Amino acid sequence: MKIKILSGILLISGVSFFTSCHGDLNVIQPSQFTSLSMWTEESDATSAVNGAYTQFRSAFSDLLNIYGEMRSNWYESGAVNDAFFNRVGTNVLLSGDAGTNWSSIYTTINSANLILKHTPEISFTNEATRNEVMANAYFLRAYCYFTLVRVFGDCPLLTSGFESEKQEDMYPSRTAASEVYAQVETDIEEALRLMPASSKLLHKASPAAINMLRTEYYLWKAKRLGGGNAALSTAQSSVDAVLKAGYALLPTFADIFNLSNEANSELIWTLPYIVNENVTPGTSPNFFAYYLAPNGDRTRLREAGYTEDEVPAGSHAQYVVPTQAYCDFLAEDARDTRTDVSVRVFEDKFLTEEVQIKRMVVKFKGSFANDTRSFDSDVPVYRLAEAYLLKAEVENALGNTDAALQNLNVVAKRAYGVDNYYTARTQDAIDNAIISEILKEFVAESKAWWAYLRFNKEFELIETLKGREGEKNVTLWPIAPACLNTNPNITQTEGYK
Repeated sequence: MKIKILSGILLISGVSFFTSCHGDLNVIQPSQFTSLSMWTEESDATSAVNGAYTQFRSAFSDLLNIYGEMRSNWYESGAVNDAFFNRVGTNVLLSGDAGTNWSSIYTTINSANLILKHTPEISFTNEATRNEVMANAYFLRAYCYFTLVRVFGDCPLLTSGFESEKQEDMYPSRTAASEVYAQVETDIEEALRLMPASSKLLHKASPAAINMLRTEYYLWKAKRLGGGNAALSTAQSSVDAVLKAGYALLPTFADIFNLSNEANSELIWTLPYIVNENVTPGTSPNFFAYYLAPNGDRTRLREAGYTEDEVPAGSHAQYVVPTQAYCDFLAEDARDTRTDVSVRVFEDKFLTEEVQIKRMVVKFKGSFANDTRSFDSDVPVYRLAEAYLLKAEVENALGNTDAALQNLNVVAKRAYGVDNYYTARTQDAIDNAIISEILKEFVAESKAWWAYLRFNKEFELIETLKGREGEKNVTLWPIAPACLNTNPNITQTEGYK
């Protein structure tokens, strides 16, 4: 995919290469279009949607984890003493850090904008197909802006689509966060209105995926933006729609991540990965290679009697690990079946002085064959267990204690094998139990940081944020110099240099 960088945010130029995908994004075959000829047929619009999802996956392959996990204080640098992971884990950010450059997200937004601009001009044999194309574009744009506004606060709000370097507004300024949130809300509602009710695609938008985003948004609006009970009621109806949509929890937690069953009944929206995708040493298609043992240590691990399944090696050095405190927290109840599926702790002395592998996340280790590890584990963005916990959160916020505990204990029963694992009935105790289950259920699934903020407990429960309430924008991110230097209208996030 060839993209041209324009200004401080990455915008698509007049000549773009959209990606045409078959097998629901699993096989990628690029097709070339120009801005004058590409928007003429129905297939052009559907190919553009596939291309936008490919761009989304590329943008969020690292950012999902960086934004959703790393600031929770449950991670630190691994075998490689990496300054970024040490600092982000303690909530100290610099403007040049990973995650500060928003350009890849704006690439996806621009693709969505062009789909929304040109699709109404194309003739479709079935109007439902046009609606589905538009719904996917609204959904992607809503998800991207919802991420940007929570990460950066004020950020450029672009909705028209760039196709030429001569267009106006090539150098936008930051838009007030309130306007960005309003656009997110509008886009979610449009996506839900247009999406055919029968759609249930795993790697694209569906009514259930849109309602998951809608639930998240309205919970955030209620708890962070002063939306009150009206927002909670909308969140309630949204998550209820998901729970009635025909998905089902798997009986065994480990089976959710089984490579032979990546279209199981619990998964609502996932990012797809395939065998042998980007397995060149030193590269990987997603974040999870950073958790595993160094590829170069494979021989030494074998000599010590360890298999690739016991100590899976990645494609490069181990950069980040769960902290010992997180591993202890995950293992505090021996009945919890999720612990060994998610993390492993090594106490053996077989490691060299140069490379010390103590802990790792193994949930998304992919597959190993022909002496090669493929990071082909599909990455869930939404799955049904989260819907139950969101339902518990909504009901508890509304004061419906019985309903909150009922939904919380659905997830807990699978984990611990007992009914009514949680019984405390105060609102704060239930909130804390929900947070606990999010941390245990969704290790490395990019939920921890957002949960702390949504419950307004980041300064209470994250050790490295305690006492820092007075710091300006401490929960927001700075903007990369590359974005500032190429667009004079972009200013740094207040509180950062």
